[in-house]
Amino acid sequence: MDRHEFKKRVIEYAHTIGIDDIGFTTAEPFTEFKAKLIDYYKNGYESGFETGTIEERTNPKASLANAKSIVSIAVGYPNKLRNAPKSKQGERRGIFARASWGMDYHTLLRTRLEKLEAFIRELDPSIDCKSMVDTGVLSDREVARRSGLGFSGKNGFIINPKLGTYSYLGEMIVSYPFPADEELLDSCGDCNICVDRCPTGALVGNGQVDSKKCISFLTQTKGFMPMEYRSKIGNRLYGCDTCQQVCPRNKGINTEHHEDIVLEPEILKPELTSLLQISNREFNKTYGHLAGVWRGKKPIQRNAIIALAHFKETAAIDILKQVAETDVRPVIKGTAYWAIGQISGDEALDYIYERYGIETDDDVKKEMLMGIQEAS
Repeated sequence: MDRHEFKKRVIEYAHTIGIDDIGFTTAEPFTEFKAKLIDYYKNGYESGFETGTIEERTNPKASLANAKSIVSIAVGYPNKLRNAPKSKQGERRGIFARASWGMDYHTLLRTRLEKLEAFIRELDPSIDCKSMVDTGVLSDREVARRSGLGFSGKNGFIINPKLGTYSYLGEMIVSYPFPADEELLDSCGDCNICVDRCPTGALVGNGQVDSKKCISFLTQTKGFMPMEYRSKIGNRLYGCDTCQQVCPRNKGINTEHHEDIVLEPEILKPELTSLLQISNREFNKTYGHLAGVWRGKKPIQRNAIIALAHFKETAAIDILKQVAETDVRPVIKGTAYWAIGQISGDEALDYIYERYGIETDDDVKKEMLMGIQEAS
């Protein structure tokens, strides 16, 4: 069959295995993106989670020497959590970002890409394929943009006409010359809502994100949360959806037809104090399937403590004291002391000063003092 018929059959099959949109581009280097990437690193916007060198990230043939094309896929995910439990006094709850709802999207996309690879090889066994999902060296968003799946918004997301920004992206480098799709010529125009509404000013305005200011990045770090951002975290346990929630292009969009994206309201919006008392085994059993726990339990627990301080949850004081006095991890211990000061204010002075003479870690002691100083 010719290239166009081959492409048509791949597209038809893709839609039968849960791929909502599919696009094709060449395996030529991403020269424009390379310039942006150089600027990105020059400005210090990187998170540290990036994989590969600039050359590897912009040259598909560095990943597959005989690459001819790249197949980009998009799978929409839900953005509304029906029957979500209410967060109320005495039972405050946190929230996982929408990209972490349901099965870990790495697993979900890999399953679809593996099926697509098998189908392509069935049609032509000589074709080499190399799939990537998020952790690969190529930029999923830049590949999707050049493949015609959407345009790059000011919030850095790919805005797809059917899925908005709420889609998982993955790609497959192949040694077959599929006809390339045209890029989608669209833009945010004068709209600047996401930039204006970003809680920490992380959006630069040209589609780039200063990762070190981005709440999504901050919630995934393992150390002490920088003080200037704690008041911005709210009840977020992992990620941030603000720049997607305010985007007008997402109005009326909510992808709910995928049977393997199962929403669990009690898990996605968990009670905060229960997270502070959970064992490693129970945590992994309950939350291990979520993409949002890839960094482990510690960041989630730290964020839960910050959320309790955000809510001024007095009912959590006894549990926070238990955590502060018994947890061996300085980040968790110190953040708990800080939260006690934030919640109780002057009433925490005697307790903090008494415990100050007992604690030995300098970072923990610093947190203790900052908690009561900020609250007074």
